[in-house]
Amino acid sequence: MMKPIEALMRRAPVIPVLVIDDVAHAVPVAAALVAGGLTVLEVTLRTPAALAVIREMARVPGAVVGAGTVLNGNDVGASREAGAQFIVSPGLTTQVVQAAERAQLPILPGIANASDLMRGLDLGLSHFKFFPAESLGGVGTLKALAAPFAQCLFCPTGGIRAETAASWLALPSVLCVGGSWLVPPGLPDVAAIESRARAAATGFTKL
Repeated sequence: MMKPIEALMRRAPVIPVLVIDDVAHAVPVAAALVAGGLTVLEVTLRTPAALAVIREMARVPGAVVGAGTVLNGNDVGASREAGAQFIVSPGLTTQVVQAAERAQLPILPGIANASDLMRGLDLGLSHFKFFPAESLGGVGTLKALAAPFAQCLFCPTGGIRAETAASWLALPSVLCVGGSWLVPPGLPDVAAIESRARAAATGFTKL
């Protein structure tokens, strides 16, 4: 039976990674991404507005909204209360994993090396975010790292661009990538966001 986190990872080849400063932008941005075919959205807890943004985006039909940059159990609880449907963390700690399990939220923890993966496997996990993907050496590093961990599947995030996403998705162990290029900082241009989302949703093939 497919794990809930894997079902989310397989919904589209790209998960938008969103840093939203103004809650007024939440619904227009989410609606544009969903209209473009990207329905799984990660709202990072990097701004004071983040939890309110999650609350608003969760109202958009078709959107599955999760919280990113989750650093501790309190973040997990606050994200769940705001309506988050999954958790993404930049690293892997027992506290965050267990808090997500208690909240019955799928979790995608960040890993950077073999020790992280072994700790994740000990906790019963098999799906991970590879972060920061480009800074850690890119596609070659993940390909080498995944070799002894055939049971693990990944969502690389960090520095990935529209021009490089396909090379990551070509790896058998990669189900999707995280992309911040879809919604650049500043006042959102919803037409451009929808266009970029449609290109990402239809332009990459993942078997």
